[in-house]
Amino acid sequence: MWALCLGALVIIGITHWVYRWRNPSCNGKLPPGSMGFPLLGESLQFFSPNTTSGIPPFIKQRMKRYGPIFKTNLVGRPVVVSTDPDLNHFIFQQEGKVFQSWYPDTFTEIFGKQNVGSLHGFMYKYLKNMVLNLFGHESLKKMLPELEQTTCRTLEQWSCEDSVELKEATARMIFDLTAKKLISYDSTKSSENLRDNFVAFIQGLISFPLDIQGTAYHKCLQGRKRAMKMLKNMLQERRRMQRKQQTDFFDYIVEELKKEGTILTEAIALDLMFVLLFASFETTSLALTYAIKLLSDNPLVLKRLQEEHEAILKQREDPNSGITWKEYKSMTFTFQFINETVRLANIVPGIFRKALREINFKGYTIPAGWAVMVCPPAVHLNPDKYQDPLAFNPWRWEGVELQGASKHFMAFGGGMRFCVGTDFTKVQMAMFIHSLVTKYRWRPIKGGNILRTPGLQFPNGFHVQIMKKDQRKQQEP
Repeated sequence: MWALCLGALVIIGITHWVYRWRNPSCNGKLPPGSMGFPLLGESLQFFSPNTTSGIPPFIKQRMKRYGPIFKTNLVGRPVVVSTDPDLNHFIFQQEGKVFQSWYPDTFTEIFGKQNVGSLHGFMYKYLKNMVLNLFGHESLKKMLPELEQTTCRTLEQWSCEDSVELKEATARMIFDLTAKKLISYDSTKSSENLRDNFVAFIQGLISFPLDIQGTAYHKCLQGRKRAMKMLKNMLQERRRMQRKQQTDFFDYIVEELKKEGTILTEAIALDLMFVLLFASFETTSLALTYAIKLLSDNPLVLKRLQEEHEAILKQREDPNSGITWKEYKSMTFTFQFINETVRLANIVPGIFRKALREINFKGYTIPAGWAVMVCPPAVHLNPDKYQDPLAFNPWRWEGVELQGASKHFMAFGGGMRFCVGTDFTKVQMAMFIHSLVTKYRWRPIKGGNILRTPGLQFPNGFHVQIMKKDQRKQQEP
């Protein structure tokens, strides 16, 4: 008898728990949607890879069923997903007031508990200003010659090879440049390969967060651990050195750490360096690879780019001089091309925030403490805003002035957390495109594949043969 009663109580308790999981309490009307299985939520569906070119199936299916705003549960956390331009705009504009930057616990495990995305208020602004000291307009103007020389030297090397895997090759080029500017790292002179640790890190970045030996997530955490150990050793060695002038970002950090009453700690500095190294090379190499793939498939776009960049060369008094800032700013069609590339690439699968208080929007209630995920792919592929949204059409940006983000374009984030490295990315892409289309030609050897996991694209296996315009290589049948 007692066993029956106890069993009944257990069943009632479990049933109540499952009901509360699927029907969270709310003072108003929650957005429609499913909370999935207890504990797991809809995490497995969200992390499933796909090869579609459009809006990720996880998002698209729920938009069709529930509308542009819906609820779900990811890795045990209730989340409102927004594909609504008005709600997205409201979220970005209310940063620090109604919403604050937030990422799942697994994200902070990967990028560090003191990473810039998890910091708020004065500390975030302080770190942002530090980064702008490196990637701001004035610094980029001085960096132009080095960026152009690096691109020219790299393309020259590639032209001597039978083929290159573009994603890997561009990542290596950008990492070497960025690591030099940040920490004076030279892979040819180091006993350990720092980038190898980032490669291990990247492979598990968008994976189910299961920290068990052999899983992609475990390898990701191990890659971070090794990279952070190397960075910590480098920073400690630099702090022991006595430099009379700053030569890289590490020197700048060391000086900040020395200041009396500084709010910067070594842990925050190392997490910042880790994020900067990752973001600067991985996202840009993805965008560049996708850009070249798109150019290979769109000869009219390539022709227009060639015309723009060859016109720059013809207008120079000295044809051998390097790119000037004025010339860079005159690359109107190049910027259109970059905008369209990142619109379709959707490198950022989701932008997370947390509601600081209860919010009512368009008849729905978002409870305080709930996470909100803005979904850029759904915004960038919205047929109500972009005619034939899956078509690659740089001309759609003609006459459009973009200052930061907008309701319909958020490839670099939005609001006060608009990506501080945006201009650095655009300069790198423009320098690469300039050298490529004026001095070289190429042909795809193997098309590769686009693997997307929650909107993130990995153009792996895209091999190209690079040739100087006056160079003739034996053509393969």
